[in-house]
Amino acid sequence: MSLSITGSVAAAETALSQVKTEARPGAVKLAAKKKNSRKSTRKSSKRKAAKKAPKTGAAKAAPPRSAKVDAIIPVDPAWPVVPDAGIADAATEARITEIMSQMTIEEKVGQTVQADINFITPEELKTYPLGSILAGGNSSPGQNERATPDQWLQLADDYWRASLEYPSKVKIPVLFGIDAVHGHSNLVGAVVFPHNVGLGAADNPELIRRIGAATAREMAVAGVDWTFAPTVAVARDKRWGRAYEAYSENPADVAAYSGIMVEGLQGVDGARTGIKPGHIMSTAKHFLGDGGTTGGKDQGDAEMSEADLARIHNAGYPPAIEAGTLSVMISFSSWNGQKISGNKKIITGALKQRMGFDGFVVTDWNAHRQIPGCEQDDCPQAINAGVDMYMAPDTWKAVYENLLVDVKSGEVPMARLDDAVRRILRAKIKGGLFELGAPKDRALSGQWHVLGSADHRAIARQAVRESLVLMKNSNRVLPLRGSDHILVTGSGAHDIGKQSGGWTITWQGTGNSREDFPNGQSIWEGIAEATERFGGMASLSDGGVYKEKPDVAVVVIGEDPYAEFQGDRPNLDYQPGETTDLALIRKLKDAGIPVVTVFLSGRPMWTNPEINASDAFVAAWLPGTEGGGIADVLVGDSDKRPRNDFRGKLTFSWPKTATQQPLNVGTMGYDPQFAYGYGLTYASDGYVPVLPEESGLGDEAVVNVDTYFAAGRIKAPWTLNLVDASGSASGDQGVFSSPGGAVAQSAVDAGQQEAGRSLVFTGKGRGQAVISGDAVDLSRQTTGKMTLGVTYRLDAPVTGPVLLGMGADAVSTRPINIASALTAPVGAWATVKITLDCFVAAGVDVSKVGAPFSLTSDSPLSISYSSIMLASDEGDATCPK
Repeated sequence: MSLSITGSVAAAETALSQVKTEARPGAVKLAAKKKNSRKSTRKSSKRKAAKKAPKTGAAKAAPPRSAKVDAIIPVDPAWPVVPDAGIADAATEARITEIMSQMTIEEKVGQTVQADINFITPEELKTYPLGSILAGGNSSPGQNERATPDQWLQLADDYWRASLEYPSKVKIPVLFGIDAVHGHSNLVGAVVFPHNVGLGAADNPELIRRIGAATAREMAVAGVDWTFAPTVAVARDKRWGRAYEAYSENPADVAAYSGIMVEGLQGVDGARTGIKPGHIMSTAKHFLGDGGTTGGKDQGDAEMSEADLARIHNAGYPPAIEAGTLSVMISFSSWNGQKISGNKKIITGALKQRMGFDGFVVTDWNAHRQIPGCEQDDCPQAINAGVDMYMAPDTWKAVYENLLVDVKSGEVPMARLDDAVRRILRAKIKGGLFELGAPKDRALSGQWHVLGSADHRAIARQAVRESLVLMKNSNRVLPLRGSDHILVTGSGAHDIGKQSGGWTITWQGTGNSREDFPNGQSIWEGIAEATERFGGMASLSDGGVYKEKPDVAVVVIGEDPYAEFQGDRPNLDYQPGETTDLALIRKLKDAGIPVVTVFLSGRPMWTNPEINASDAFVAAWLPGTEGGGIADVLVGDSDKRPRNDFRGKLTFSWPKTATQQPLNVGTMGYDPQFAYGYGLTYASDGYVPVLPEESGLGDEAVVNVDTYFAAGRIKAPWTLNLVDASGSASGDQGVFSSPGGAVAQSAVDAGQQEAGRSLVFTGKGRGQAVISGDAVDLSRQTTGKMTLGVTYRLDAPVTGPVLLGMGADAVSTRPINIASALTAPVGAWATVKITLDCFVAAGVDVSKVGAPFSLTSDSPLSISYSSIMLASDEGDATCPK
């Protein structure tokens, strides 16, 4: 064999002893080429005092860039001094001074506030001079995630024009931002590129630049000015739900790619000379330490020295700043117990003073509310720490009003406000907002042939090819013979949503269908296209069923889509307590069919049983909409000659056990299953010995914080109880009922055999079906606007109140009558989503939820369910009154 299982750990440790300062070969080559507590009573008194203050600000010019707004804050010398990106030039600063001399305090404060399109109308911008709007993960025109490109462009145009109708001496266009973290993925028809986890494995910085440029162009045609990308986190614990947004666990890799992506988005030297049409503003995020939190917890605490924070987790920011990124987004997370968004030393001292960042700093979604002493609508601590723009999506009006009070009272110094406004205007000028005109009037706007164009799809397809990592290839089963009969099966075989992951159409990437990707190609479709070319055949199979025995099977499995904290995991066991995918692989193997497993995931996972059962195993990450890129490498010609070789190498170490985290190259005791840099090619013999199948979990329970019933079973460690006046009975499978017979349950088919459950409430006394277990904290999910989603079927018309509850335990659930929300016709499956905020309003303490689901009825009710879980609000949630 050409490489050992660990990729030769000893050799890796030697070669990577300089892991903090050296990137991988492609990145090095390109770098070398380039180098030359606020209470309501206090608020009231503050507002009264403000009435006596003058409405307009002084017409003094803002201080020139060389002036010190803050005294120099001492920081660790590990923070680098970054070469000037040229954002703040004399002409730009003079223009800003002229603009600011005509602005009122109200206009200045407005520039520092950003609202979400779901919570502000264009008409309101005529009254409130906000500096920015965003379309958050589940925000869209008319709250329709499948809105047309024309509707998106019209939306951008409406807000832009409205912002110029605010009565003022100087007209300042509103800045429109979107999370385009792997292509303009909010927009149906756009190309969705591989997530960063795959791009890191590809080790092709120039390709990353082209992806950035293609993304920018697809955003520009829709009238969008600004993307919240690139993510430059260094993911050191892969249990983190955002690990797939990181290029690598190695700081040097992240440093090699971050500036390149900024140049792709903004154009080379775009911030110095001005961003040209077809490019957009970028955001380096999330500053800082989000990839280093304890336990990999999203919005958690990064516990480490300042030197390590600077040396490891800051690695991607200096190149992004030098490349001219015009904004930096602050992390939700903390550093040694202090929220970064309120940390003046880190934001002002390290980022602005030491590293010389001249763009503006924006918070993450309502992140200011987590700063001690702050409220969601009032937080002067953030701007005083160095934040320039509040992302206050749903409380923008109160944030604006309270910040205005804080400035007039002197709690926020005028010099700090002026500095923030100067930075925002600097970005708007360099971003071209004052010259571009309204979105619909721009030269590129509405050129929809650019969206999902052949050129952009080709870039994405290349990225897919180059990101694939070959983990195993016994008996050289790969490449596949193009003239053979190939069975393609598994949950990801024909699911573009699954292969694209989170941040795709919707925030969580869930609820998508094939029709949502008119310019895309599933993995099965790509394989079918390749085999047709060479005289073979690819059959799509549900569950590995076939009529004619195939020559080989490709089994596509992996993680379902998720985003942010919804992806946090207690360990890296791929299917804890589950055998579905493994059973499918083994069934095909037992039938004498060679099996190639294609694994879709946002991180390395403990998959030793699946690797052992497969003849070949390919880590495909989250490849996006170009499934044909996988076929380009897996399927050879009719003589089994490869058309493209494997190029991908691991930038995240693959664990030996499900509990082996954090696991990072260059650290003490480094002992992975497959090491950083591992990746076979067709020149390798591909043999991998049998791997140990002890997960390391023992008998410990895995808490499913957000999934309670799925795939025909209650998810451990939750239990189901049927309760009435006579007592409680526990169970899941088969038929059982509450002790007094008020409610009974039985299994029903729901897509698959017995994948659902039927509940029959007799009306003879109150009956309750409740799922309960040890209490979990759903605070983050509530902050993230999640819902309790139930896929249901009415088996008879509703005759009375239907109470959906949640609470600390089965006894203390707080009910909501959802009868009016059960609108599906009798016999039809549908999903009802009740916002977690709705339960909060009903009195539920979401920090201690031991009964996440309770269904109660006094009247006769016949209802079935097939899924109960926390789900993203995609504009389809409700809170019944």
